[in-house]
Amino acid sequence: MADDTADRMELSLSVAEAMANVDRAHWNAIANPPGERYDPFIDWDFLEALEATGCASPETGWTPRHVLAHDAAGKLVGAAPLYLKTHSRGEFVFDHSWADALHRAGGRYYPKLLCAVPFTPVTGRRLLAHGPNALSIQHALAQAIIESGRQWRVSSAHLNFLDEETWRLLGESGLLLREDQQFHWINRGYGSFEDFLAALSSRKRKMLRRERREAQEGLEIIRVSGADLRPHHWDAFFRFYMDTGGRKWGSPYLNREFFQLLHERMADKCLVILAMDDGEPVAGALNLIGSDTLYGRYWGREIERPFLHFEVCYYQAIDFAIERGLACVEAGAQGEHKLMRGYEPRLTRSAHWIGHPGLRTAVANYLDRERAAVEEGVNELQAYTPFRKGDTPHADEQDEEGF
Repeated sequence: MADDTADRMELSLSVAEAMANVDRAHWNAIANPPGERYDPFIDWDFLEALEATGCASPETGWTPRHVLAHDAAGKLVGAAPLYLKTHSRGEFVFDHSWADALHRAGGRYYPKLLCAVPFTPVTGRRLLAHGPNALSIQHALAQAIIESGRQWRVSSAHLNFLDEETWRLLGESGLLLREDQQFHWINRGYGSFEDFLAALSSRKRKMLRRERREAQEGLEIIRVSGADLRPHHWDAFFRFYMDTGGRKWGSPYLNREFFQLLHERMADKCLVILAMDDGEPVAGALNLIGSDTLYGRYWGREIERPFLHFEVCYYQAIDFAIERGLACVEAGAQGEHKLMRGYEPRLTRSAHWIGHPGLRTAVANYLDRERAAVEEGVNELQAYTPFRKGDTPHADEQDEEGF
């Protein structure tokens, strides 16, 4: 495929059927260029580990079809992580009702295309480009995804967990826009966890202190990262991950080999938090570390203990973020219980191309109503944060922070 961009930059667009077929340094140069926020989930090391260990593969319904853009000199200047999907699992932007509607109308929803990070509901860059021609390259990547959808005769193409700028760009290009919400903790210059508590109402401050005290009683909480991580730490965490994944999803998405590769390649970007009982791990959580954000990913436990989940996943993450001077903690999808623990509502965004005219019209009408309801819900939830009156910015000011 070829494309002349708005500023007449000549591009050659192609598809890579594996991250292993893409030069690591060239991918990372546009995925996480100098001066941009570092996002561990679009790092070549992370994405290729998913494929190398069979987690994201044709056998699991994630066939890699990454879009690449090269300039006239053959330099990689744009890319998009893209997968041909035979189901909608592991996406966290739910379109099962769309698939059912098309099936009942006699159509076929799968396969479809998905531009996203597998199994990862984290907002970030998806149409990867850098420099003065970035917008033109992003437009070309988006058009290539849609054109591929038409050529491969798939029902639809979806771009999940987009940054707001790309989301609006795709909306202007005619894609359908969707919103949802998550809960993120925002660091407003706190010097310690006690500083954060001081910003809460008296009742909520007492509640958090009580929860931490009861969760920690008789246990030691340790945080391990980088060179301090050892196989026994990963073994314990994986045991917890398998237990939680088996109960929530039936079949966990990731295998032990993936976490081994993650350790070998990105140990300095990993934070494992473990609750220890007489030297033995009984609960744990995995976080990934970005340049300004801590991303909570997976958790599990072998004992029942009130508030242990909150301590290991939320409060320890806040502690770590304050110590490192990180601006934000993203603790994953769902969970309004996070609101009372100082995590605030934030919009997440996705964009969708649907080939079937009837389904497209129906989904477009639905999304118009859904966006209004989601935005109204986020605004209403602001009134229920645990902060003292006047200590949280208004919703419009929060949006400007970009989290």
